[in-house]
Amino acid sequence: MDTNGFSNGGSTQGKPIKCKAAVAWGPSEPLVMEEVEVAPPERMEVRIKVLFTSICHTDLSFWKGENELQRRFPRILGHEASGVVESVGEGVEDLVAGDHVVPIFNGECGSCAYCNSTATNLCKSARVNAFKSTMTLDDGTRFSVVDQSTGARRPVYHFLNTSTFAEYTVLDSACAVKINPAAPLEKMCLLSCGISTGIGAAWNTANVSKGSTVAIFGLGAVGLAVAEGARIRGAAKIIGVDINPEKFTKGKEMGITDFVNSKACGKPVHEVIREMTDGGVDYSFECTGILDVLRESFVSTHDGWGLTVILGIHPTPRTLPLHPMELFDGRRIVACTFGDFKGKTQLPLLVDQCMQGEVKINFDGFITHEMPFSEIREAFRLLEEGKSLRCVLRL
Repeated sequence: MDTNGFSNGGSTQGKPIKCKAAVAWGPSEPLVMEEVEVAPPERMEVRIKVLFTSICHTDLSFWKGENELQRRFPRILGHEASGVVESVGEGVEDLVAGDHVVPIFNGECGSCAYCNSTATNLCKSARVNAFKSTMTLDDGTRFSVVDQSTGARRPVYHFLNTSTFAEYTVLDSACAVKINPAAPLEKMCLLSCGISTGIGAAWNTANVSKGSTVAIFGLGAVGLAVAEGARIRGAAKIIGVDINPEKFTKGKEMGITDFVNSKACGKPVHEVIREMTDGGVDYSFECTGILDVLRESFVSTHDGWGLTVILGIHPTPRTLPLHPMELFDGRRIVACTFGDFKGKTQLPLLVDQCMQGEVKINFDGFITHEMPFSEIREAFRLLEEGKSLRCVLRL
């Protein structure tokens, strides 16, 4: 891969860069490929040339403006990507121009009490924040665009610490993970969200054990990544639950051993799963963001030791569909962010393990489409219609 011009920051270091970006001007309005100006990185920031980006359901829901409290436009969405550092701001010591990186929405500064704790992967300043739309340093933006109707220069807001639907983006350095330069960036972009979230939920959050039983509710990319993680850990039975039977073929490829079509089983799903597993699964994973499904996921686990992991993004304001007394049966319920991976500390090791064949993740199985960046609207359509898992866009 050609990274010439980045080894010393190139001729663009310290200067604004004009480039193409897919700008969302309002809820559900078609993305517009605009020329945007990307400012140089400020203190503890990095500017990245994005080479590959993919689309997640979170991008889709924010584009639709499903949560009114999180709406802020114009905005550059996107949070799964890979690329090359173009330049770094003052104070950045762990990254240099030319480094291959994966942006992460849940950052790791490495120095706060949270980062120094083994009990969490959150960070005091760089954790994921769905309401945040500006940079940490000054509450400003690094993107601007000329409004075609008025000629005025307007700020363009950031998204999930990343904003990868642009040829260049600026991140807090805490949100840029340096990886092995030999790793294929078109695959590594999936570690920005979906694969890391799913396999991490199985490995780090649930700690799925060999010979155990697992149920996964929702067989999108995150759900299938959970299946990958459970398969690698040696789970004996991995039950996939979905309303779309077309997902079952792909599920088998990713490690699913049994399938339940929740629309066609004729009884509550938890009853079916309890019958299949002699009382319930050891671990269940809710990957839909639907409260009724979360309820079924919880009661599908075995009393005494069952664990439910919440991965779906749920609407606001809603509350858990549980009675506190149900937890006295020994079932537990937790949520996880980014698979409980500490991004900057642990992702480089995972990449190296994949490169050395120590961990065999089926990256290719998740990539159902590849397109040029200019076709991002089509990629959104495919995801919205349930016809793709991950569409990787080449910039």
